[in-house]
Amino acid sequence: MAAGMLDIVRIYLLVFALLTIAGGVMGFIKAKSNASLVAGGISGSLLLAAGYLLGTASARAGVILGIVVCLALAGRFVPSFLKTKKPMPAGMMAALSVVGVALMVILLMQT
Repeated sequence: MAAGMLDIVRIYLLVFALLTIAGGVMGFIKAKSNASLVAGGISGSLLLAAGYLLGTASARAGVILGIVVCLALAGRFVPSFLKTKKPMPAGMMAALSVVGVALMVILLMQT
């Protein structure tokens, strides 16, 4: 895999993970949603793990984990955004998820 692309995707996954965790916390604070807190924490942690794995000998496992998590988030937030047209949180998470899927597919094709 190209080192430059790996670095870009690792940074993207870090930012995406932090925003996902923060979104889960905000969902808990604003709506008292335990589901948001748990889902945001788990999804964010898995994105962090995928980013970490990209920098190791298990980079392919990181790509696969990243694709799975990004697809799951896209599956949750794209339909929600299409239904509500709300930019936050559905629009932001839908966009981040779709970009994440695209980046992961690009990396997968490079391996």
